[in-house]
Amino acid sequence: MRKLWLLRHAPVIAEPGLCYGATDLEAEAEATLAAAQRIAPLLPAGIALRSSPLRRCAALAGAIAALRPDLVVQHDARLAEMSFGAWEGQPWSAIAREEFEAWTGNFADGIAGANGESVRAFMRRTAEAHDEWLAGEGDALWVTHAGVLRAVTLLQRGVRCPEAAADWPAGELAFGGWLTFEHPPVG
Repeated sequence: MRKLWLLRHAPVIAEPGLCYGATDLEAEAEATLAAAQRIAPLLPAGIALRSSPLRRCAALAGAIAALRPDLVVQHDARLAEMSFGAWEGQPWSAIAREEFEAWTGNFADGIAGANGESVRAFMRRTAEAHDEWLAGEGDALWVTHAGVLRAVTLLQRGVRCPEAAADWPAGELAFGGWLTFEHPPVG
């Protein structure tokens, strides 16, 4: 069986409750190293190591590669977090309820933060990377974000785009935590 590992970055250096989807924030260095140390010995030799280009993920992927010199990091913009447009950098509590409800009311195609990304566009780019992995032959580790983890969870269920906000996976994967999905070999 081929395995896709999805690893969430360490906690970011920011005020709690901040909307920071596509904002390029750094993660806590100590927590980044600890996450790398937990996962590096578990990874199979030759696993493809892909990372969101955002600093919080790139630092973790780099820390893993430093511990595992047999792995080479490839940055993939498709693994970046969703853009929340004008909401980026604001506390979630400061976002007008009407704006948020307008977005969730048209969940698939509404544009987050007026000039951000729609869920459909986000799912499309995540699905492109996921489909590429499915068509490949080996294991992969994606160092990425909570939104990408949830999107892949939906893709694994056969959902290409959730139409309603209630269809978006709930629950939170801990910073520095991971989940895996297995698939039979291609061919």
